[in-house]
Amino acid sequence: MKRDFWTMTVLAIGALMASATLTQAQQNCAARDRVIDRLASAYGETRQSIGLAQNNTMVEVFASTTTGTWTITVTNASGLTCLVASGQAFEQITEALPTPAEDA
Repeated sequence: MKRDFWTMTVLAIGALMASATLTQAQQNCAARDRVIDRLASAYGETRQSIGLAQNNTMVEVFASTTTGTWTITVTNASGLTCLVASGQAFEQITEALPTPAEDA
């Protein structure tokens, strides 16, 4: 199965920042439904990828393929979603995984 290298990289970075973000960025946090609605209505962003991080937190990447904006969010088990990072120039790429005989 092919995996998107960029998405996996972003998820790994998001996972590393998840714990600190949830405690430090309360002003950038709200109920998950509210955050998703805001990302969709204000920026046209939809979920592009998802992963699990420490402490049962969910890391998601939202992006607009039209405008190129992107946002990384972290949601805890109680449904509180915090913005971790955002930016521009989002691109979807597909890269083949290396074969077992190749070095990564």
